[in-house]
Amino acid sequence: MDTLDYLFQGFGTALIWYNIAFAFVGVLIGTAVGVLPGIGPMSGVALLIPVTASITAGLPPEQAATSAIILLAGVYYGAMYGGSTTSILLNTPGESSSVVTTLDGYQMAKKGRAGSALSIAAIGSFVAGIVTLVALIMLAKPLSAVALKFGPAEYFSLMLLGLGAVSGLAGKSVTKALIMTICGLLLGTIGIDSVSGIARFTFDVPWLYQGIEFLTIAVGLFALGEVFKTILEKEEDEVKIAKINNLLPSKDEFKESAGPIARGSILGFFVGILPGAGATLASFFSYILEKKISKNPSKFGTGSIAGVAAPESANNAASGGAMIPLLTLGIPGSGTTAILMGALMMYNVQPGPLLFEDHPQVAWGLIASMFIGNIMLLVLNLPLVKVFAKIIQTPKQFLIPIIIAISIFGVYAVQVSTYDLLLLLGCGILGYFLSKNDYPIAPIVLGLVLGPMVENNLRRALTISNGDFSVFLTRPISLAFLLITLLWLIIPFLMKRRGKEVIINVEG
Repeated sequence: MDTLDYLFQGFGTALIWYNIAFAFVGVLIGTAVGVLPGIGPMSGVALLIPVTASITAGLPPEQAATSAIILLAGVYYGAMYGGSTTSILLNTPGESSSVVTTLDGYQMAKKGRAGSALSIAAIGSFVAGIVTLVALIMLAKPLSAVALKFGPAEYFSLMLLGLGAVSGLAGKSVTKALIMTICGLLLGTIGIDSVSGIARFTFDVPWLYQGIEFLTIAVGLFALGEVFKTILEKEEDEVKIAKINNLLPSKDEFKESAGPIARGSILGFFVGILPGAGATLASFFSYILEKKISKNPSKFGTGSIAGVAAPESANNAASGGAMIPLLTLGIPGSGTTAILMGALMMYNVQPGPLLFEDHPQVAWGLIASMFIGNIMLLVLNLPLVKVFAKIIQTPKQFLIPIIIAISIFGVYAVQVSTYDLLLLLGCGILGYFLSKNDYPIAPIVLGLVLGPMVENNLRRALTISNGDFSVFLTRPISLAFLLITLLWLIIPFLMKRRGKEVIINVEG
């Protein structure tokens, strides 16, 4: 079967009525998550994993995995759409990748052009989504074919690259990011060792034999951590929302934004493929590029439509691009894709080169649903902008109990353990203190997800080579991955020594 046949099968899966419903609910919740400042796609996806597990409980395993990942991916790229709303109307980014949109979006809103800015952001996001989907369809099978030739040594080095890339580019301190990654790796060693059968770090507590559950950690650190932050750091400032008048951009605005949308989509896609780069970096790069090539760079920051179109296209393209290493190599390129990877593994679906062979329904169903989801988002966002703007004004006293309830009921429904609820609470408190002290949280989740895979591939490689560690250096692809990992970790240190601050948040 060729790619088109698989794609048509994927549309057959995605167009089943309940999968359409899952895609719709996903993009709707995702937009709301993006609109609400502070929650972000990582918290949103983590929060909904237990909900999807409960909803899909009656379906066969393959169908349950497909439906769950369709909903969760919808939340992911829906949040990228929604993040622009608060940036433009409130000068408050809904999530980190929408920071750049505030520079011109809010200025446009103050000049009475909020409708134009929101519409161009939605159109740019839609175009970027379609561009990345076409690229994903074209690259998925070839990349999987290449990855199938990888041995344990190559996989071990590739996993290290995934860990090193996200850690080296997360937050204000590389050291703190690496500490968090190692904490995640250490948490991944708890439980019964799958090879020797020996209990590790369990302290004779039966609950720890199955290991620390990724879901509890993710929901606690992200969702409950944000709740504690909101409760303990009260923000009483009432921000006025800019009025939305005419929703449709003018012909000149369409013409002016066409180039930035195209360039932002392509640039964002390639930045998104890089592990650790993410949507935030893509939006910064695209904005800088537009300012460099503009005939009138001084208009940027004063309400330029190109300053909205480029970063909004780039951050959506990057979120689509990040799906490529996740699906084809089994390497999450960002914090959110690490959570998506953990969700797939909960359903016994291993992302990587064999995904398209072993689980074509899941892989192609997801790709087809992303196309349907992007159309839904465009249809939703343009007429419902004023409705989503109202979500921003949701009082925190209503929002916080809802998040707490979903977190507790969701984790308990999946784990059915009071110990997990205590761990959830502990992770929530820990998540608050970590973020308060600028310790990035995404690397912990990444370390927890990738840790067991790193260990298994290390063991397999050493078993094949009779304990000879040089196997990682004598195989060219493995050596290349190790060198890239080293550079990824060293370059931020060198830049810092030269007096440059490296601050890149891995959120997308």
